[in-house]
Amino acid sequence: MSAPNQAPCRVCGGDSSFTFRLRVLDHDVAYFDCPRCGYFQTEAPHWLKQAYASAINDVDTGIMWRNQLNVQRVLMTLSALGKLRGRMIDHAGGYGILVRLLRDAGVDARWRDKYCKNLLARGFEATDTDTATDLLTAFEVFEHIEHPLDELKVLMAQAPAVLVSTDLVPSIGPRPDWWYLGPEHGQHIGFFRVETLAWMARALNCHYATDGHSLHLFSRAPVPRLWLPLQRMRRLAKLFTRGHLQPRIQTDFEALRRNRQPRLPQA
Repeated sequence: MSAPNQAPCRVCGGDSSFTFRLRVLDHDVAYFDCPRCGYFQTEAPHWLKQAYASAINDVDTGIMWRNQLNVQRVLMTLSALGKLRGRMIDHAGGYGILVRLLRDAGVDARWRDKYCKNLLARGFEATDTDTATDLLTAFEVFEHIEHPLDELKVLMAQAPAVLVSTDLVPSIGPRPDWWYLGPEHGQHIGFFRVETLAWMARALNCHYATDGHSLHLFSRAPVPRLWLPLQRMRRLAKLFTRGHLQPRIQTDFEALRRNRQPRLPQA
C-alpha cells in the first residue's frame, strides 16, 4: 500500500513528511516527521479501540519501577516550586500506584483517569472543585494523545505547572526499531523533540524546561533554576524532603475508615 508523501502535523499544522511504514498490531501504518516543530507521528490512528482493549498494555513491565522513579521526580519538582505541602493531581493516573506512593511519602496527591479503574488510591480522586492545584503530572501520557497541544492547553488552564514524561526522539532520528514506537501494543501515536516542546510552550505563552531525555516541565511562571539540578539529585529525594512531609498512611486509613463506618439511625 502506498502512503501519501505528506500529512498535516497534529501539533503545529505544518506539512509532515512520510518517513517509513511499520506494522502496528495488524495494521500497516505510515509515520510522518514534521520539519517545522519536530513532532513525529503516525497516520490518523484508526486502530485505537483495538489498542485500548486494556487501558494498561500487557507489555508494560516497567510500570512499578517507573512509578517509584516518578515519586522522586515529583518530590524534587514540588521542592523546586516551593510547594512540598501543596496539592498535586496525577492526570491519567492509571491504577493509582503513583498517588498511593506519593501519599505514603506525605504529598497531598489526587488521582484522575477517564479510562482506567482506580485500584490503589480509592477515596483520593480529584474532583471538579480541586481548583487549588499546584502541580499536574502527566506521566507517559502525551505519546498517547492525538492532539497534544490541545491537551496541554487544557492542563495548563487547570494548574500553574504541568510535569510531563515522554521519551524524546533520539538524536539520530526515529528508526523503525526504536522501542518507544510500541507497535506491539499500538498505543503510542506521537513523539516529541526538544523543538516540539519549545514550539508548544511558545504557542501557549508559557515557560518550559527539559532534562533532554524524558522529563519536561511546563509552567506559567519561569521554571526555577533549581528544577534541573534537583532532578539530577532525585535519588536523594526522600532524604531531601525529610522533616518537611509526614506520611499519610495512618491518616488516610482513618479517613477512609470513617467514611465507611455505617451511620447509626437517629433515635
